Amino acid sequence: MSGSSFKLSKSNKFLLGCAALGCIQAGIGALLVHFFKKNHKVSNLHSYSPLPAITIFKPLSGKEPLLFEALKSFCEQDYPKLQIIFGLHDARDSALPIVKKIQEHYPDLDIDIVVNSDIHGCNRKVSNLINMSTIAKHDIFLISDSDIHAPSKNYLKEVVTELQKPNVGLVTSLYSGLPSFESRVQHMASAHINYNFMPGVLLSRYLGRQDCLGAAITIKRDLLNEIGGFQSLVNHVADDAVIGRKVQARSLDIALSSDIVKTTIVEKDLFSLYEHELRWNRTTFTLEPVGFTFSFLQLPLFWASLAILFNPLTSVSWISFFVCWGYKALCCSVINKKLDYLHLAILPLLPYRDWFSALVMFNSFFGANVTWRGQKMTIKKHPEFQTTSYDDI
Repeated sequence: MSGSSFKLSKSNKFLLGCAALGCIQAGIGALLVHFFKKNHKVSNLHSYSPLPAITIFKPLSGKEPLLFEALKSFCEQDYPKLQIIFGLHDARDSALPIVKKIQEHYPDLDIDIVVNSDIHGCNRKVSNLINMSTIAKHDIFLISDSDIHAPSKNYLKEVVTELQKPNVGLVTSLYSGLPSFESRVQHMASAHINYNFMPGVLLSRYLGRQDCLGAAITIKRDLLNEIGGFQSLVNHVADDAVIGRKVQARSLDIALSSDIVKTTIVEKDLFSLYEHELRWNRTTFTLEPVGFTFSFLQLPLFWASLAILFNPLTSVSWISFFVCWGYKALCCSVINKKLDYLHLAILPLLPYRDWFSALVMFNSFFGANVTWRGQKMTIKKHPEFQTTSYDDI
């Protein structure tokens, strides 16, 4: 083999350097997920006893895959006193029969259903929460998306115990992806959450950031009212980020629950996945443009394959690409083991996943329009946080 096949141009050195940084980050992220574990045993959960009563908010919109299973996981919590409120905007919502089925299955549980069409701003989820809050009985709130699955029957004990620790204002939860059926698209969606998002969150916390994740948020009623209540979030698309920043502005900590919840993957095709991730990315770019730009380094196979495209005759580029692929697959396998996610179908798709992520991220720089549950919106920069407004339809 000629020596020229091992010679690298400056562009290839740069691209392979980016790939190497991506591999280092993937390795660190995999280790952080692997060693992420409970901070206390279940037997110690009553150290802050008695556990206070809690109200769970479940805003709903449509019948999603695994909706019954997700809602059921919160109804089966081993917790002394809780209220669950299901909120809908329309009595014809296809989620309503599922909620009534839940109510029939758990007749002894304090379950309320609120059907209220009032819209208070452009964030319909927050409008739903405002409508639900009028019947909330207890002083600790857990706000959780409809597609979130509680990981164990002790999940509520975990988050409420964490909330009662000194200087904790809010408890949020890390989440992994749960495919609702077997398909390449579902595994691609899970891969983004499990291999990029989760490690990224843990790495950022290790570096000092305390982001609030909207999958499940636990907060005291008094503090929520002090920072403006649900009403102050109604014109924000990233309501989770805003509530987190409001809590931190009071010099309070955002704690991370020691349990990892699961979110149902519902996308059936690549276009749906593209729209969903574009909303995520454009929101993140608006909030953290510098951090978002550097997150391109999370895609080592994208950079390694670019090195091949720029100089396909260089053996080092090909060797580096396959080494990166094998290394990223190993990191993903470490995370899979932690999550008991034994699907190996994603491993051959990892290069495509990186390219898909790069496409979505690149397009995030060139526009502010997003689609959220059929609602078209424009993301705008707010002097303090972030606001949104409707697009013309």
